[in-house]
Parts: sequence; structure tokens; C-alpha cells
Amino acid sequence: MRKIVHRHLGKVVAGAAIAVAGTAVMVGITLPGTAGADDTGGGKTASGQSAAQAGQGADGAVAPGVVEKAPAAEGEKGKGRDPLTDDEIKRVEQLAVNPQMMNASEDVEGDRGPERLTVDLADPKVGELDDPNAPRRADVTFYDYRDDTLVTRTVDLDSGKVVATGTQHGVQPPLSSAEYAEAASLLIADPLGADLKADYKDATDKDLTDANQLLLTGAVYRAVPGGQPAVLDKCGEHRCVRLFPKVKNGPWIDARAFVIDLSARKVAKLES
Repeated sequence: MRKIVHRHLGKVVAGAAIAVAGTAVMVGITLPGTAGADDTGGGKTASGQSAAQAGQGADGAVAPGVVEKAPAAEGEKGKGRDPLTDDEIKRVEQLAVNPQMMNASEDVEGDRGPERLTVDLADPKVGELDDPNAPRRADVTFYDYRDDTLVTRTVDLDSGKVVATGTQHGVQPPLSSAEYAEAASLLIADPLGADLKADYKDATDKDLTDANQLLLTGAVYRAVPGGQPAVLDKCGEHRCVRLFPKVKNGPWIDARAFVIDLSARKVAKLES
């Protein structure tokens, strides 16, 4: 067993010791100081985009206009309850975001368009369970950082139309890889990230300047009364994360004392 090296954040743990602890977190075992964390994971792919184009009015004034997206190509299609194909996933991602949604929402970096979280085959409706020709539908979930809203849009794969839209507040599903990266970037840029950078330097003899230098996972953090500084009281309503960073080809770094509020773009340290 490699020894545990005590450093700036409390510990940089090499080898299997922290790997076991990390696994315990992800299956729901509460580690010291993890109150308020939900287990998460996630990934991201690009959403569809819209374009704006100016038009000429009858009086000569330039009037704004919107160019609708071209219909997404169908590509390879699945059947029945088969998992969504890669082509279907790409297609529904484009179909789910219309120009209005694109212009009225923000992703984790503050750019136009919502943060895409997941694409899943939708559950069949009542009466469709035994129908081999039942419509295939996909649920696409987004997080809109403009107003902290979880948006779910259901797309009919045959018609290419959005057939249902749902919105929820205070719901915090698993984070995307882009959200982990942005959280790490905020921590690295914040004065509270000094110890993380010092630990990285100790482990690699290199400066930590970019989130891409780390392997990242983490957990959604929800506010616990009396368990955090006031700046984190909205976590749960806001999208907040605790990171479990790992040096690429190196040790894990214990950064659980820090919480990054992605909605407010602030970093705080939990009270011990």
C-alpha cells in the first residue's frame, strides 16, 4: 500500500486508498464532511444552434428575423424499445432546442443555449407496452442557468416534433462533464484554489492552470441548515458541486471542503 501523503488540502492520496473512498461516495456511503452531497455523474454533447438574419422592411428599416434550423437528418434508426442510436441522439438534441429556447437560456459558461444533460428513450404510454409499432420518443433534459430551471422536452422520433415540455425548479440531476470542468476552472481561478494548485504542484512539479489537467468527478451539493457558510445557502435551488479531482496518471486530491456554486459562480469552503 502506498503511503498517504499529508499536504496542503489535508491529504493527497495515492493508489487504492482514495479510490476505495471515492467509490464509497458514489454508492451512497457518507464520508466525513459529505453532508449535503448527492451522487452524480454525467456527460455532455453539443446542442443544436440557430442563426439570426436581418430582413428589409417595406419602409427601408432593417428588421430582425430568425432562420429556422433545417430538419435534422434521420440517420440510423432503432426499433421498438431498442436503445437510442447515435444518429437518433444527435437528431433529437437538435430538434429539442428551437430558436426561442436557444435565445432565452444560458449554459454553464453563460453562453446562449441551455446546458444539455441527458438523452434517454422515453417510457411508453399506457396501452403501448405490448405494441411493437408504438412510437419511439426521446426525453432530452437541459439545465437553464438563466433561471435555474430543469427543462425536459420529449421528441417523437417519427414525426420529429416536440410533443411535451416540462420545467422544474429545485431539482438537481447528475452534472455534465462540462459542468465539472467549469467548476474546476472556477476553483482554480479563485483564491481558495491555492491549496489545490499547491497539491498539484507537489504531485507533478507542474503548475495547475487548466481544468483539462485533471480527471474530474463530483457530487451535487445541497444546503444543510447550519452546515455551510451563508454564501452556499441557496445550494439546491442553485446548482452547486463538490469536486473529487484526480491528477492524470497520478493521485487523487481531497477537495471536498470546497463547494462551487455554478449558478452564482462563487467558491466557498465548508465550515469544519
